[in-house]
Amino acid sequence: MYIEVETVIPAELSDPTWRLYTEAFDELRTTAVQRHVMHRDEFDEVLRDQRVLKYLGHDPERAHQLAALATFTNELDTMPLISPDYFAHRWPQLYAEKRIWYIGFFAIHPDCRGSGIFELVIADMWQRVQASDGIAALDICRRNDRIGLARAIHQTLTSLTEGASASRMDEQTYWLYELPARP
Repeated sequence: MYIEVETVIPAELSDPTWRLYTEAFDELRTTAVQRHVMHRDEFDEVLRDQRVLKYLGHDPERAHQLAALATFTNELDTMPLISPDYFAHRWPQLYAEKRIWYIGFFAIHPDCRGSGIFELVIADMWQRVQASDGIAALDICRRNDRIGLARAIHQTLTSLTEGASASRMDEQTYWLYELPARP
């Protein structure tokens, strides 16, 4: 396994990256209330934006298919599904100095989960956070939290930096109110 970090995805990778993204996140369309999956135009815009780092994970045994794709940036206005104002208000100096890093998404092909690509990408991202003396953030829906994503990231980070900590920034729950059953 190896990774490449790019600022722009070449046009010939547009469809393969979209396919990996949708395969990895398609079930979130029906398991999460909040929209977690970008529309194709948003996706293409993020991949064209040079302010966003793109991580391409490769498995030499899968020569013609991507193993992973992730986005990472300290330009928070490039991320269509977050509020940069939240970060600017809470950490004004870090925000102004572009020391808040955000993982837009991290898609791993189902056949490559457990391959080590996750740890390679997270380690590179964390190195950038450390170099800027910054902080890193991402959103994790309840479904992904339940399957251990937050725990896996925390374990990876503490293996790289003893004493690294994690805290929940925000949480949103959705409520449903129903009429009683009719007799």
